[in-house]
Amino acid sequence: MTQAVGKNEMRVRRIDDATSVVEVRGEITAASEKALMDAYAEASGAKTKAVILDFDGLEYMNSGGIGLLVTLLVRANRQKQRLAAFGLNEHYRQIFELTRLDEAIVIHADESAALAGAKA
Repeated sequence: MTQAVGKNEMRVRRIDDATSVVEVRGEITAASEKALMDAYAEASGAKTKAVILDFDGLEYMNSGGIGLLVTLLVRANRQKQRLAAFGLNEHYRQIFELTRLDEAIVIHADESAALAGAKA
């Protein structure tokens, strides 16, 4: 299913009972909260162990978007789920490092590496 609000779109792909991918397209700002949280809720089931964020289509993210990722991380931790990511360009990888999000959300080179990491 696709969750779209404003300049962002989130599409959820369930890989199996334990793993889902949320495709992030467009922007992640404070205005993205409903779309991102709805996509996470859709991606997260009783047996879900990992939610992978696909940032290949990310065009823009600001501090409000970083805050939403922190909120998402808290929710995932409460559900005993891991968050992983791939598709971040160099600029956003640096932001993840500066904010130390990379210590909590494992960043992978591509989708296949993220899926392999989710199975580990």
